Amino acid sequence: MRKHLLALGATLALAPCLLAQKIGVINSMTGPEAPIGENITNGIKLAEEDLLKKGIHLQLVWEDDTGKPQISMSAMEKLATRDNVVGVVGPYTSACSNAVAKLAEKYKVSLLIPSAAKEEITRQGLQHVFRMNAPADKYASSLIDAALSLGKAKTIAFIYENTDFGTSTSKTAKDYVATKGIQVVADVSYPKGSADYRSTLAQIKSKNPDLVFMVSYVADAILLMRQSREMGLQPQAFLGAGAGFTTTEFAKERAISECVISCTQWTDDVNWPGAKDFGKRYKTKFGKEPTYHAACAYASMIIMAETANNAGGDRVKTRDGLKAGKWNGIMGEVKFTDYDGFTNQNNHQMLVQQILNGNYETVLPKQFASKTAVYPFPKWK
Repeated sequence: MRKHLLALGATLALAPCLLAQKIGVINSMTGPEAPIGENITNGIKLAEEDLLKKGIHLQLVWEDDTGKPQISMSAMEKLATRDNVVGVVGPYTSACSNAVAKLAEKYKVSLLIPSAAKEEITRQGLQHVFRMNAPADKYASSLIDAALSLGKAKTIAFIYENTDFGTSTSKTAKDYVATKGIQVVADVSYPKGSADYRSTLAQIKSKNPDLVFMVSYVADAILLMRQSREMGLQPQAFLGAGAGFTTTEFAKERAISECVISCTQWTDDVNWPGAKDFGKRYKTKFGKEPTYHAACAYASMIIMAETANNAGGDRVKTRDGLKAGKWNGIMGEVKFTDYDGFTNQNNHQMLVQQILNGNYETVLPKQFASKTAVYPFPKWK
């Protein structure tokens, strides 16, 4: 009997893929960001299925931070110490990701962030924090460049939530438009979850901007566009900086979402390996369109799990594997590099999409486009 046990132990030591990799997940599964949190959860579930086909078994430890940084920090403490995970995927929001980043460094646990945009998260020189998605500066530049390629905008108005995501993204956009000679005629932040934006939108309308740049999560994005319609705000383009402007909930509001332009990390019509198949599988399994958050989460879990598996569940080797690795899948080529003050940042290609006939269609860059953009924004009906 003892010989059999020793033989089994030797087999497991030689074949780490037989051992379940214990990985933590921090996500906004309840609370106001739950619609996007659901996409992240679903993306990870599809990753789990594909990893199992490769013989990689996962023991996922799920933590719901409800979108609150303090709860996210408590979750990270628990995962790193009590649960002793090899790595963590998440959280979703910029505020939560920024809050847990230094804890990941403290406990030397690799943290792979799927879709939080605040630039500072990977600009702190932290060696155990990795990010899949492009940061806020790419959101801004991709949208502004898209607008300028479609028309001759001279003025712009900003309206954004006063969170880490909102202020970081709008700041990079304001810095970028300054280099393009576009005049900022309104710069307004608002408390997330406000009930009425009409007075703010009236103020913006009085400035008659060519472009309106918005940074919001789902509920605010819908309300802002509803009240923009009520107020008759009529720019050449509404630009939505990802997040709430890229969800099925927003697209379904066709009276107010049609022809809104947004930036995204991923679409199911892009020619990255497996992207189309992922989109089809997601729709079949969950009965709805995936957002880029689902794709980011899927790719993040695949990379974290494969790297941890190759490292035999060792934290140090997992961190080194993430730093040295290179992957090519549904998010295109992925490599965590150091550039322009970023550390362990994937230099990801952003896409620009527009809602046309109720569907998100890739309109820029041209090599990825499936449809031609509608510009300027049509008059409200």
